[in-house]
Amino acid sequence: MRILALDVGTKRIGVAFADTAVRIAIPRGMIPVDGNEFAEIAKQFRLEKADVIVSGSPRNNSGEETRQTEAVHNFIIALQDYFVKHEQKELKVYFQDESYTSIAAEELLKPTRADRKAGKVDEEAAAVILQDFLERSDLRQIEEELKND
Repeated sequence: MRILALDVGTKRIGVAFADTAVRIAIPRGMIPVDGNEFAEIAKQFRLEKADVIVSGSPRNNSGEETRQTEAVHNFIIALQDYFVKHEQKELKVYFQDESYTSIAAEELLKPTRADRKAGKVDEEAAAVILQDFLERSDLRQIEEELKND
């Protein structure tokens, strides 16, 4: 199974990719939120030959949903609508708790301070979200669900 991961923000969307045969998340860049983000995500989805999307789901320190959680979920609903309308396909999306992913991404980038640009942190955060998903999810069950759809 091939997975495209998103770290959805208000200005940028970090992107990462993984193939479950290898189970290593790879940062794939950043998409600006400029009105073309759905088309860019669809393009990345096609280029990576992805089967599903994993999106980070923000939580507060107590693990509760926040306004940002609602904003991300609304973004994903709009993205799914875009796929139905423009890609003529249903988009399967899984959510992964993204608590502390930006902090983890910044820690990963500490040795290379030049790479700590906002876009680099976003793509690393998407990779952290995806790696967490790969390690914590029942991937066989998800693959079965995809076969049955």
